Formats: sequence, C-alpha cells, structure tokens
Amino acid sequence: MVPATGNMRLVQDDSSPASRTGIWVVIAAITMTFAAFTSAMVVRQGASLDWRHLVLPRILYFNTLVLLVSSVTLEIGRRRFRSSLLGSEEKRAGVLRALYVTLALGLLFLVGQYLAWLQLKAEGLYLATNPSSSFFYVLTAAHGLHLLGGLAGLLYVIRKLVKSNLHRGTLGATTYYWHFMDVLWLYLLLFLWMKL
Repeated sequence: MVPATGNMRLVQDDSSPASRTGIWVVIAAITMTFAAFTSAMVVRQGASLDWRHLVLPRILYFNTLVLLVSSVTLEIGRRRFRSSLLGSEEKRAGVLRALYVTLALGLLFLVGQYLAWLQLKAEGLYLATNPSSSFFYVLTAAHGLHLLGGLAGLLYVIRKLVKSNLHRGTLGATTYYWHFMDVLWLYLLLFLWMKL
C-alpha cells in the first residue's frame, strides 16, 4: 500500500525478530498460567466434598462461534494486507473493514461472556458459591482479560494501518495472539464442559 506522501519507507514489509520472539514468549506465559489454573481445578475437584456440578450457559456455544468467526475475519484482513502492500486505497479499505469486523466480534464475545455470568447469577451461582462456580468465573474472567489485550492489539494495528506505517510483522503477531485466544477458549470450553 502506498502512503499518501508516496514515501514507501513508511510501509514496512516486516518487523524485527524480537517482536516475533516476544509474541511467542507472551503465548508461552499465558499457556503456563492457564495450565496452572486448570491443574488447580483438577486437584481441587478431586479433594473436594463440596464440588457442585453445573450446566454451562448455552450462550457460551454462541460465543465460541463468534470468536471463531472473528479469527476468520482477522485472517482475511491479514491476507488482504499482504496482497495490498503495493496496492490501492480500495484494498486498504478492505483490510480496515476486516479488522473492524474482528474488533466488533471480539467485543460481542465479551458481551456474551458477561451474559453467561448474568445467567449463572440468576441461578444463584456466584464467585464464592462453591468451588466449581469459582473456577468458572476465574477462568472465563482471565480469558476475557487476555482477550482485551488482543482487542488493544487490534486497535494498535488499525491505528498503524490508518497512518500507513503498519509492519506486516506487527499484524502477524496480533493475528497469532488472536488465534491463540481462540484455541485457548476452545480448550477452556471443553475443559469446563468435562469438569463442571
């Protein structure tokens, strides 16, 4: 994509290896955090006489679909960006649309998670009601907070794209993180479905 000034140096084709390494370190740290949470849940369930099984709110399945579609739209945006590095404003607008749709779907996912919490609250299940509801709230809140980080990354990418100085590696790192949030959510949903 050619900046309005015609200065091709503003459009960077790649980023430093440090940013690629950085995103993998972040993903590894988040993986370790959730591994610790889930192992704590397994141990607590095994040692508990007060464990109460609960039915997952049905909206979680809709939320899962929303998050998966958001990964598809982000991937579409990433691929359009790759093909538009020397392209037109129309191609750039297509990339921006895909990024905005991804952002909106991410926000919709978070709203859906909040609705799931409200459903549990209506059933009388709060954070401190029993260990199973506590783990549900903690795991979904931790994932939601990490997803907020992904939304911040998307906003950063959109801002850089609007200014025509987005590095392909920056978009790539954000995409890896977002896809990781999808995989992490699928793992958590399956884990919660099996254990709660």
